[in-house]
Amino acid sequence: MEKMMIANVPTKIEKANFFSKYLNKSVFIKRDDQTGMETSGNKVRKLEYLLKDAQTKKCDYLITSGGIQSNHARATAIIAAKYQMKSLLILKESETNKSEGNLFFNRLVGAQIKLVSEDEYRNLTSIIKIAEKELTSLGHKPYVIPMGGSNGLGALGYVEAYYEILRQEEELGIRFDTIVVANGSGGTYAGLLYGNKESNKSKNIIGMSVLNQQKKATDNIMHILENMNQYRANSYSFNDKEINIIDRYIGLGYGKSQLEELKFIERYAQEDGLILDPVYTGKAMYGLYHELANGKLQDSQNILFIHTGGIFGWTDEKINMLNR
Repeated sequence: MEKMMIANVPTKIEKANFFSKYLNKSVFIKRDDQTGMETSGNKVRKLEYLLKDAQTKKCDYLITSGGIQSNHARATAIIAAKYQMKSLLILKESETNKSEGNLFFNRLVGAQIKLVSEDEYRNLTSIIKIAEKELTSLGHKPYVIPMGGSNGLGALGYVEAYYEILRQEEELGIRFDTIVVANGSGGTYAGLLYGNKESNKSKNIIGMSVLNQQKKATDNIMHILENMNQYRANSYSFNDKEINIIDRYIGLGYGKSQLEELKFIERYAQEDGLILDPVYTGKAMYGLYHELANGKLQDSQNILFIHTGGIFGWTDEKINMLNR
């Protein structure tokens, strides 16, 4: 499949000294937060494939959805502006709809934003269909991108990232037996797992869930994996036992923070000079730390944590909570 060349890749891999110091564990970080400035994070790898498909189909309007501070929505809006397209973002309202963080950047680049309640968001499919119909009636040709860019096509971005990691292993002289990533909509995890099977490797791919409990997260990933086969030379079957989702660190729920999580992010930033976000990487790294501290993952010798970006998620609410 063809793609647009947008992300700054390969992203570097560096040692996480924090884990060596406190847990005597070998943990490395793949800096996918450095895929770009405005489009930083994991979403751009998926959007490279999705945007190319939209352009091939001569679409001029990107429609996508997410939470009020969605990293994916921000990346979609910015890429749309960059390639002279328009965007419609259907975002779930929160207690505060302040124009800050990702929402500010969405508005800055001229995205059309439709805020919906949590109840309305449950009928997202029908809302998107109505939006498609309205835009088509106005002479546009809309292209719908699922939440997180997580479908079979978008997930190809992380199959490619997986092979990038294999090349970096050769360059660094290190074999990563375990890869850990925050799991939300499932596309990043699915791409990594698909690459793992396709390359006939046996790495342990762990998804630290920040959104759904294990069963629902696994079902979402299985659906994406099945959809991916149409884009690859060979087809692979998966079963749910191959999917390793840890859901112990969702905490209060998606996008909701606990003080101990934020304090961990602060401590990590001060000791390792790396900034995590409160929605994805902060919870995932917090989870990895506690898994290791509690004696889990004993068979993991070299762990690679993928930093999927999200720094714009540091809103006033999170900052004020940390500084109380």
